[in-house]
Amino acid sequence: MDNRVAMIAIVVEDQRSVDELNHLLHQFSPYIIGRMGIPYQKRGISLISVAVDAPADIISTLSGKLGMLKGVAAKTVYSKLPKEAVK
Repeated sequence: MDNRVAMIAIVVEDQRSVDELNHLLHQFSPYIIGRMGIPYQKRGISLISVAVDAPADIISTLSGKLGMLKGVAAKTVYSKLPKEAVK
């Protein structure tokens, strides 16, 4: 299966889910290009972006597992890179 490049946007509203979220990201770390987290203390939430390069089913699995965490929302945007451009 061909790899896809995507961004997963994560909004954490329940800080009690952070340990489980970090555990999931660690499990999928071979596919993670990089991540950036921004704590927004004024609103009591955290915003996280995760860049990934993985088969579509792996990206979907990670995003789905993140979205099932209590107080966590996750949405994925896929690159439109043509398959030939992936080396």
